[in-house]
Amino acid sequence: MPSLSEYVESRELATNLTLRELRGKYKRSVLGWTWSLLNPLASVAIYGVVFAFFLKIEPPVGHPSGLHSFVLFLLCALLPWNLFSSGVNASMGSLLGNANLIQKVYFPRELLVGTAVAANVITLLIELGVLLIVLLIVGNMVLPWIPVMLALVVLLALIVTGFGLALSVLNVYFRDMQHFIPIALQALFYATPIVYPISLVPDDATVLGVGIPVGWLYRLNPLVHVVQAFRSVLYDLRFPPFRSTAYIVAWAVGSLAFGLWVFSRLDRRLAEEV
Repeated sequence: MPSLSEYVESRELATNLTLRELRGKYKRSVLGWTWSLLNPLASVAIYGVVFAFFLKIEPPVGHPSGLHSFVLFLLCALLPWNLFSSGVNASMGSLLGNANLIQKVYFPRELLVGTAVAANVITLLIELGVLLIVLLIVGNMVLPWIPVMLALVVLLALIVTGFGLALSVLNVYFRDMQHFIPIALQALFYATPIVYPISLVPDDATVLGVGIPVGWLYRLNPLVHVVQAFRSVLYDLRFPPFRSTAYIVAWAVGSLAFGLWVFSRLDRRLAEEV
């Protein structure tokens, strides 16, 4: 693994790579960064029509905020999910997309994943800023909860970085990863309470005569706790449960450590494989 001093010496490169990611994201598009706002709004419109009007899913009333809005209920979970989904996809292709740079000069290759995630974090912060303004307009005094929200963003970014480190280097050696991961993300989206309240998930279910603890298995997904934590802070105006917060912290530390370990094991022949 590169030493801490190597990361410090590469900080200018990391900054430039992040700026390149941000500038290239909407390069040559007419609306530019407006798409970072239009994309989640389009998703809200589609899911809102399907789940709020056709399927008649009723959002819970925020406690103690009293907020009752499907659009805001959806956005509080959709924005962090977008960071996870876009961050994983961007970081997974970051090594192959920078093959020329990897082959020409040495630097900590983990920076390519880190900058891909950082660019998506900046996009999330812009979107959350707009969401905070909307919440304030409708009377949800969310300002005191901004530090808690930022702490959750950091924890989520660590989880995304851990997944991104592992998947990016695996994708170099096993190119099927880039085809499998989008399918897995689609399944994970509906296995996370984004477009529906978690109260709809049963505790137990019987399949072929066998009892399955659905609720317990469902809550093993760390993103369940992540989106619920964001909803607690932004929609309900209360602290997330301590056990959920501890679970998120454990996943953030564990996934980052695992990602760094996988990356270090497969980094040796990276320049030849890309």
